[in-house]
Amino acid sequence: MNDTINIKKPEERPNNPCFSSGPCAKMPNWSLEKLKDFNSGRSHRSSPCKAKLKAVIEETKSLLKLPEGYKVAIVPGSDTGAIEMAMWAIIGERGVDVLNYDAFSSLWAGDILEELQIKDVREFKAPYGKLPDLSQVDTDRDVVFVWNGTTSGAMIPNGDWIKSDRKGLTICDATSSVFAVDMPWEKLDVITFSWQKVLGGEGAHGMLILSPRALKRIEEYNPERPIPRIFRFKKGGKIIEGIFEGLTINTPSMLCVEDVLVTMNWIKEVGGAEEMYNRTKRNFQAISNWVAKSSWIEFLAKEENSRSLTSVCLDIKSEWFKLLSDADKAIAAKKITGLLDKEKVAHDINSYPSAPVGIRIWAGAMVETSDLEALFSWLDWAYEVVATEYTNGENNGESTISRQVG
Repeated sequence: MNDTINIKKPEERPNNPCFSSGPCAKMPNWSLEKLKDFNSGRSHRSSPCKAKLKAVIEETKSLLKLPEGYKVAIVPGSDTGAIEMAMWAIIGERGVDVLNYDAFSSLWAGDILEELQIKDVREFKAPYGKLPDLSQVDTDRDVVFVWNGTTSGAMIPNGDWIKSDRKGLTICDATSSVFAVDMPWEKLDVITFSWQKVLGGEGAHGMLILSPRALKRIEEYNPERPIPRIFRFKKGGKIIEGIFEGLTINTPSMLCVEDVLVTMNWIKEVGGAEEMYNRTKRNFQAISNWVAKSSWIEFLAKEENSRSLTSVCLDIKSEWFKLLSDADKAIAAKKITGLLDKEKVAHDINSYPSAPVGIRIWAGAMVETSDLEALFSWLDWAYEVVATEYTNGENNGESTISRQVG
């Protein structure tokens, strides 16, 4: 980049530059010192460790106000492990509708079609930034979908499209939504998420919530396919109830367990899950206000009611940027995010690799609104530096852009 470009930097900086969409920012004022009481060197089967694992389960139920009869388990493999465990145990009893509108929902669709090889499947696809037509979904069939397209910036707005008297099960990957969005629990039978999203926890631990209808399916349905051990709910034809009491299928990290318990205690102190929803809404509103005034950025999701409140994906709309090749767009966007990373103002806000080139800002409940507001002027600064370089023809001879844009 040409060192002669000298655009004044903003003065105010975010206190926390972590705006990654996963792993996400930790709670305000977090430190390792807060985890000093973790059970180091203890078996996860010991009484103190089992008590803490069970506490995570019970706190999850309480904070989220789950309906009576819903059960919670801590499972291996983060959100991916949780959704795969559910699909391998449940899918195949009836036809499946699968929604495909971001990178992860595409993976689940692929697993249903290619790995589980379910014969009766209807796939509803939409490009990044859009939702499939929910009115076409039949909830008398099983339905597999993500609530929030973490990589696409689009989010399902409500559960009105799901019948209360449905015959099928709704299997929802909600990893970028739980603890950020007030979910319609009664409309959902299988819900999966991970600590490293809204809770800002560390990786590898998945959370699985099951309705009584889902538990009944698991109890009664025996898939013909072999099921890997880490995906098994049953032993001797009966559900392993210990899974819902803190007896994990494989060894969890007790340091990560302590981390999520500390975070849950903080949630209770500041007002519970309702305050998490309010914090997320305030953060998204701050981003919306900035985008509305911006001359260079816009939402990837064009329909207002389907925009993600947490993983906010943004398009660069400037004319000079549109004239670039796809490869050069990626380079220009990376220069913008790279400047902010170098300044330690914002880390990891580049778009997902398979998504359209742009910027992705995490706005979940652990992010402070004041940090987002401090970030916006830096985003404008970084954009102006890169735009000046390109439109002046100072980017490795990109004089054609300078001539075309003026």
